[in-house]
Amino acid sequence: MESKTVNVPGIHCGHCVMNIKREVGELAGVKSVEGDPNAKQITVQWEAPATWEQIAAAMQDAGYPAA
Repeated sequence: MESKTVNVPGIHCGHCVMNIKREVGELAGVKSVEGDPNAKQITVQWEAPATWEQIAAAMQDAGYPAA
């Protein structure tokens, strides 16, 4: 399983984190999505068939691109 923590400057509150969790969590292979609105960070754990490129694209589509 792979894991990555990224900064997401667009996060302002818990609702932002929930939107990211919903969008990214729908991808096959994503095991967990955790966020800290105060630190403006998201941590994602995944395995195949998900890829970081797909996860980053889902975050971008949700309006919260990783920095």
